[in-house]
Amino acid sequence: MSLSLSNLGRSVGNRWILRGLDLQVEDGECLALVGPSGCGKSTTLRLIAGLDQPDEGDIRINGEDVTHLPALQRRVGMVFQSYALFPHLTVAGNLELGLKVRGVKADLRAQRVRQVLHLVQLEDRAHQKPAQLSGGQRQRVALARALLRDPLLYLLDEPMSNLDAQLREELRPELRRLVLQDQKPVIYVTHDQHEAMAIADRIAVLRNGSLEQIARPKDLYQSPSSLFVAQFIGRPQINVFPVENGMIKAVRPEALRLQSGGLSCSLRHREWLGSSQIWQLESEFGHLRMLTTAEQTVPDQIEIGWSAHDEHHFDAQTGKRIGS
Repeated sequence: MSLSLSNLGRSVGNRWILRGLDLQVEDGECLALVGPSGCGKSTTLRLIAGLDQPDEGDIRINGEDVTHLPALQRRVGMVFQSYALFPHLTVAGNLELGLKVRGVKADLRAQRVRQVLHLVQLEDRAHQKPAQLSGGQRQRVALARALLRDPLLYLLDEPMSNLDAQLREELRPELRRLVLQDQKPVIYVTHDQHEAMAIADRIAVLRNGSLEQIARPKDLYQSPSSLFVAQFIGRPQINVFPVENGMIKAVRPEALRLQSGGLSCSLRHREWLGSSQIWQLESEFGHLRMLTTAEQTVPDQIEIGWSAHDEHHFDAQTGKRIGS
């Protein structure tokens, strides 16, 4: 199975909010969509799901053109940020409802609900209502509902954004296991790049409705194709130096190191993160960020350096990468 988007575009009024999008997602692959607010991430999901119609391009699932197929006929398992559970129904009732609408017999409905509740480890919550569940448990119910559709692909729209950081970290591997075990294509929209890099096989970075770069997380981080991607991917954010000879130089904060006789800096602020520190520095080139170990003490005189190998170079006019 596979999902293919070809020259996909959608406009509102005279403005294109998504245009010329080409993507291919294979069986068992998780593709994350990331980018600034309004870049077209959720629009892409809505077009694939059939909730909105494109103004150009086509959508194919397993080679079949579904561009104008109604949403109910697309067999898409979608998980929303808001859970979208019926508060007056129990967990089992929420899960059974879709099966009932699709005409599944009562005994088979009960069997399939039991199976999926076991899968998401919520057997003991079957008769509780959503208000009695934690945020993480409600998200598992929403995921279970998507699994019950036996979909051809999964679309996840910021599924963990309502959860606290600790719970997101706990659920990440479980979420990946549950949606990828079916060997179906998965598109995962998130504003959390750490989440995207932890879950996805590949990441697509969108900018102003267009695809800026698509690559494996490691390649995206180490070889950004543009200054935009370099600045968007990675926290703390990459250091950008002033334009020189039509070129912009960028260096990751972890590549900076203390070096006698190097660039002189003053400390503006220090953030202790437990296993590391971020030093906010002021230099003749402006504000710089440096990532150090938690044990590193601040010397009386801060002088820093880096290897030329760690520099990323971009064209000052186009913002595109120069060199490999």
